[in-house]
Amino acid sequence: QVQLVESGGGLVQAGGSLRLSCAASGISFSDYAMGWHRQAPGKQREMVATITRGGTTNYADSVKGRFTISRDNAKNLMYLQMNSLKPEDTAVYFCNAGLLIWRMPYWGQGIQVTVSS
Repeated sequence: QVQLVESGGGLVQAGGSLRLSCAASGISFSDYAMGWHRQAPGKQREMVATITRGGTTNYADSVKGRFTISRDNAKNLMYLQMNSLKPEDTAVYFCNAGLLIWRMPYWGQGIQVTVSS
């Protein structure tokens, strides 16, 4: 049974930082592509960042230069370091996983990130 559990969310002031973590179980973590998505109220879910099993990263234009995705295969953990946060980064953040970067069907339950102005 695949489980993805996010942690590290919360309330932060604009300009601040947070680090999200995603703990994976039930998969051979090093074989899987991983990603972060987010969904703001009234908006569609959008890709934030992805990382292949080889470590190649990709970011949404809106977060480039501010967010960094990384993974620790020894600990079955993925991270999203978020710096210079803006109110428009407020959303529920989800981690997801799959054997292919373009098809990642496994999702966590999501975690709230709120950035106050």
